[in-house]
Amino acid sequence: MLKLYSTQSSGNSYKVRLMLAKLGRPFELAEVDIFAGEHRTPEFLALNPEGRVPLLEADGRLLAESNAILFYLAEGTRFLPDDAFERAETLRWMFFEQNSHEPGIAAARFWLTQVRGGRDLRTHDVDRWMEEGYAALAVMERHLAHTDFFAADRFTIADLALYAHTHVAEEGEFSLAAFPRVRGWLGRVAADPGHVDMAWRPSVAAAERGELAQP
Repeated sequence: MLKLYSTQSSGNSYKVRLMLAKLGRPFELAEVDIFAGEHRTPEFLALNPEGRVPLLEADGRLLAESNAILFYLAEGTRFLPDDAFERAETLRWMFFEQNSHEPGIAAARFWLTQVRGGRDLRTHDVDRWMEEGYAALAVMERHLAHTDFFAADRFTIADLALYAHTHVAEEGEFSLAAFPRVRGWLGRVAADPGHVDMAWRPSVAAAERGELAQP
């Protein structure tokens, strides 16, 4: 059975839980409390030298990086196109999520909402987070003028990757009021079958039986 090392409040971890829920795949969930330093213990660093979540254990092998895990899980499913160009387009938006979107939107949410005293610790970064985050939202808004989803004209793991942090962007003090297309897209993603929210976790009993409880 798959084992996922995850932090419940982490957007990157949520991506993988959401994907597994959509696929109906059973998995064991191992909560890693990053605020208590559990990601920096010798035991966890032996699994992932970067000391980051999520981390997926599959058939005795370990895979880190949320978007790499999504790509692995999506192979052969409706979430990853077969066409080479559409696969590359999907990856293009996943790279955008990591390089242009997450550094502002996810960082602001983490430091301003989740870390005690985070604003004081990172005061000089707040303006940069806002600038980068709003720039990324503007790119998304422009793209969605021509399509309902980000790649291949349908729901893919590109949408799932971008949704994880965007749907909680307001927790990082971003307003989505000026981005109606982004808000509409968030609704379409949430309406896709098998959707679960960030608080969801699999039933322990179901996982032990090799089943995934229905979201």
